Amino acid sequence: MMTAIMAMAAIGATRPPQERLIAADGVVTGRIGDTPLRLRIDPAAPAMPLVTTAIAERAGLKGGMFGTLYGVGPLRIPGRTAVTRIDFGTGAVKRRVSFAPRPYAAGFDGVVGPGGLEEPVVRFVLRGPLPGERTVALPMVDQGGMMGGSAERFASITVGGERLRVRFDPHHPRTLATAAAGVRLASAFGGTVSGTIGEEEIAFGIRRPVRALTLSRPLDIGPIAIRTLGVRTTDNGDASAIAEAGVEPDPNEIVVTAKGKHDPDRDRLSLGADALARCSSIVFDKPAKVIRLTCA
Repeated sequence: MMTAIMAMAAIGATRPPQERLIAADGVVTGRIGDTPLRLRIDPAAPAMPLVTTAIAERAGLKGGMFGTLYGVGPLRIPGRTAVTRIDFGTGAVKRRVSFAPRPYAAGFDGVVGPGGLEEPVVRFVLRGPLPGERTVALPMVDQGGMMGGSAERFASITVGGERLRVRFDPHHPRTLATAAAGVRLASAFGGTVSGTIGEEEIAFGIRRPVRALTLSRPLDIGPIAIRTLGVRTTDNGDASAIAEAGVEPDPNEIVVTAKGKHDPDRDRLSLGADALARCSSIVFDKPAKVIRLTCA
């Protein structure tokens, strides 16, 4: 989750290209003023460009009155913002840029999601076309709230009668659900957890505890059928209500399945490289407010 001021759109004298093609690695050479930066255009990243404090200082940016706060589980990464001209590889535009001490992605000076690009349609080309592939259009939503436009762009699906925000994260190997999202998936698709608690990197180099969740009935998102994923055990909820694989419940046992009020708008499912392995492209069509996913 992110709290930030909305990115300010630049008004150009000429009409920008209607579609931007992004290679699988997302790497472009960007620039803030005269300062070059190694930038990743990432389908899972916020719309507000995020760079490191080191780059911001090198470019002479001075933080203004608006700040940002990036959350990874219980951890918070504070940032500052400034309005500047930034080049995402196709020419400089005026944007509010956030900067934080830690890099969002290792090896990069900055990241930006499709919501922050000038072009109305952004196509991430993951690989060449695959035999038997088909395309599905999913509703596109932002984070919600007054600052939601500065955050990621999600697909919206329905699980258990409520909306679940889905983001596309090909730069992380594993599909992950936050805790409460995992509970919803387990309830809707007959899920159980198994194995020991491991860790997965989420963002900013922060690793969070994860367990394996297996669904007895697959979650279908267009051409993708998800049967196994990771559940973040304590992030945005508590996954302890999910049944253990191979353990029969005691009929006399009282089980507490909820603690406090659950806000489904905070639930997240991130499709990693495992789920996207048979997908050739992800298209963010901002005017139509749809995400087109093409997979075999």
